Amino acid sequence: MLKAFSTAATGMAAQQMMVDSIANNLANVNTNGYKRSQCNFQDLLYLKMREAGREIASGVTAPSGLEIGSGVKLASTTKVFTVGQLQNSGRDLDVAIQGDGFFEVTLPDGESRYTRDGSLQMDSTGKLVNASGFEISPSITIPLEATSVDIANDGTVSVQTPSGVQTAGTIDLYRFQNPAGLSSEGGNLYRETEASGTATSGTAGENGYGGILSKFLEKSNVEMVNELVSLITAQRGYEINSRSIRVGDEMLRKLNMLIR
Repeated sequence: MLKAFSTAATGMAAQQMMVDSIANNLANVNTNGYKRSQCNFQDLLYLKMREAGREIASGVTAPSGLEIGSGVKLASTTKVFTVGQLQNSGRDLDVAIQGDGFFEVTLPDGESRYTRDGSLQMDSTGKLVNASGFEISPSITIPLEATSVDIANDGTVSVQTPSGVQTAGTIDLYRFQNPAGLSSEGGNLYRETEASGTATSGTAGENGYGGILSKFLEKSNVEMVNELVSLITAQRGYEINSRSIRVGDEMLRKLNMLIR
């Protein structure tokens, strides 16, 4: 059997996974704080029929080798953490990060997760939570008598009460040495891994941490035009690889006719 069959099959599988990744990016084009995934490919092992520099005659060495590749594989998908478009929502509890950093939320079992989604809400006790009901860390409680809430660029949460302005707490930001190493958990949440490094907290707007913009939301950083171009490229790559299989089949068919 021609080696082209198995080689082209790896190409078709790789392009199919690329289409799956692009489809997920497009599906999340309106998801708050979503970061697009980028596919990274690697070529497979090579059949080395002749090494470069090998002596092919007395005193003569081959200037190049003879290698036949085995195809391609999807090596990884990388999250691209560029800042998405900021959209004015007008809600006092909506916040967006202008620059580097994540919000931390605490799950019911006490584990920490991280997010760029700043669509905050209050639960029945007045605590600030994300859209899934997970508490923001450190915990911030808005008093029942508060008439308005203001979130400053450094994350300080101030509330207006009948007795005056009070500070309810501060929203900290968290950074990672390698954000691309975070594990996507769904629900706009990321989990710390060994590849990402340990989260370090800081004050918004200081020491490289992004500032916090109140009454704004960070939208997805997916650019539809680029994704559609990539989708067409993946589709054409799939078609070309399938054509390689058809060409190989035609070659074998003609060889079979010669034998007859």
